[in-house]
Amino acid sequence: GLSAPIRTPHIPPVRSRRRATLHAEAKGGRITLGFTAEKAHLIVDIKECWILDPRLFALVAPLRTLLKRLNFRRRADIHLTLADQGADILITGFAPEGLPAAEALTRFCEEHGIARVAFDDGLGPETRWEPDAVTITLGGVPVPLPPASFLQATPDGEAALTAAVLEAIGTPATVADLFAGLGTFTLAIPAKVYAAEGARDALTALKAAAHRLQRPVFPEHRDLYRRPLTVAELDRFDAVVIDPPRSGAREQAGALAASKTPVIVYVSCNPASFARDAKELCDAGWRIDWIQPVGQFLWSTHVELAAKFVR
Repeated sequence: GLSAPIRTPHIPPVRSRRRATLHAEAKGGRITLGFTAEKAHLIVDIKECWILDPRLFALVAPLRTLLKRLNFRRRADIHLTLADQGADILITGFAPEGLPAAEALTRFCEEHGIARVAFDDGLGPETRWEPDAVTITLGGVPVPLPPASFLQATPDGEAALTAAVLEAIGTPATVADLFAGLGTFTLAIPAKVYAAEGARDALTALKAAAHRLQRPVFPEHRDLYRRPLTVAELDRFDAVVIDPPRSGAREQAGALAASKTPVIVYVSCNPASFARDAKELCDAGWRIDWIQPVGQFLWSTHVELAAKFVR
């Protein structure tokens, strides 16, 4: 087993989620819109929510009305994100057609100050409304926001994880940010940052934001599962930050374990895959200096964390 100092968990406030996926279903002449019940496909029609940011929850009832006007007669997912310009909505599994639907959608967007609406009926997102380019500010930098992009669930949780990363790396000259996404950590680090990301739309957004402000960021499109960084590449950096998906970073962990970089910061959304990768690091001589849990998903068992590894 592994042992490590675990800090007091950081718990964001209620009603602070800035992204969520709701499910909609038309049945019996009414629209049900909400979250699915635990381990079930049943949709719980929400009337009150202590999780969502009030600006997103305020759209639930108007969205029910909109779906009726769009002649919605199936099941679909509604992805909500709070961007800099307002609510960003992506509806998957459905795409309305015809002039009446277009007019209804325009009225809805104008009345509720919507930043963007896109539909994806299986061929990729098609934007139907976006009066201004949609961005999300990360590290003080406005970043173009592709539809349904990954973001930390709450701004407060993002700030806590970012603070942990910055504390752990200290004052390095060069940093590698692996699974960099849109640049949550890349753009907050005051150093030269190599940013590796496998999703082209996220990497393009990060590259555009960094270039516009002349930040010393060097993005690379790289699938870290198929082509992880080598030990020689990792040894060039004063610190490595890694924030993999839920499956963890098994393919990258071996080279990290063998590297000579002074510090590794592992940000995880899955304690199980983190424990697996952490064991590989510790077996190679690394030590967990501390773990900072962050509970962004209130009333659930889901927890995120940032951990500092040193030799």
